Amino acid sequence: MSEKILILGPAWVGDMVLAQSLFKTLKQNQPDCIIDVAAPAWTLPLLERMPEVSGKIALPFKHGELAFWQRINFGKHLKNQGYTQSIILTNSFKSALLPWAAGIKQRTSYLGEMRYGLINDIRPLDKTQLKKTVERFVSLGLAKGEPLPAQILNPALVADKTTALAVLDKLNVPFNVNAQTLGLCPGAEYGEAKRWPAEYYAQVANHALDSGWQVMLFGSDKDVAVTAQINLQTQNRCIDLGGKTKLGEAIDVMSLCNTVVSNDSGLMHVAAALIKENDVHKKLIAIFGSSDPYHTPPMHPKAVIEYLGLDCSPCFKRMCPLGHLNCLKQLKPSDIIQTIQFENGRSQL
Repeated sequence: MSEKILILGPAWVGDMVLAQSLFKTLKQNQPDCIIDVAAPAWTLPLLERMPEVSGKIALPFKHGELAFWQRINFGKHLKNQGYTQSIILTNSFKSALLPWAAGIKQRTSYLGEMRYGLINDIRPLDKTQLKKTVERFVSLGLAKGEPLPAQILNPALVADKTTALAVLDKLNVPFNVNAQTLGLCPGAEYGEAKRWPAEYYAQVANHALDSGWQVMLFGSDKDVAVTAQINLQTQNRCIDLGGKTKLGEAIDVMSLCNTVVSNDSGLMHVAAALIKENDVHKKLIAIFGSSDPYHTPPMHPKAVIEYLGLDCSPCFKRMCPLGHLNCLKQLKPSDIIQTIQFENGRSQL
């Protein structure tokens, strides 16, 4: 009988991308297993691009809301779905209520918020051994005590370029399929201390445009101001998609880019997961400021991490506690331009 596993997924886009390494590991070890994922509705477009996932369940609860009885009742509705195991990827008490209420026999996770009873397959979390978020996710999919594989399977999202072109056509965006394309992701929901300055992005964009590239700006509704600022500083020569695409559309459109420059954000992980293992023509440059590139690196060997490693970083703060943002400001546009190498209109990293 095939195992049927319910995953309680994370709420952050980047973490959900990293969770695909767990899904791939489960499928590698148990090819016939069925994986369903329950997660906030806004993450479902990611799951739709992960072939390992069979069922996608949108959780109706607001972010951070306990909704105790709602979760219990929601879990009870899953009782007859035949789940043999649940893996809970978040540490909150509330996230463990649903699989417990569903009566799933094996409920696997770390203890988190004192979840005795709710979790009956408690895994020890040794942060000196499991330093990366992706390692902690993958470890939950292994037998208790089993070491991590020597090589963790990288996330790999499936994108549709035909859909991407249709999205751009719907937005009445002129796009040259034969031109080299640079994608810029200047947002970071966590806070200012993860955002490389907009004027720096604009300098990179201007250099790319002057070299014959086309430039796309990606961002959510919260990033509209920064993408507009960058576009203004390029005399409106960019394709500004800030706030104009849904997550799924952004994923498909980003697959058209040859090179992506991104802050440490969910879109950074998306960009990494869109690069095929053997694709030598696609690149990602990931910029880290207050966060730790070792803890949540982009999961692709071709990704280039730009991190100054100043004495004050990583501080993991939303705002710079010293007021200078040197971890980002001292990383100059010329450094990124040199890394990309726009010679002859092609990315030659």
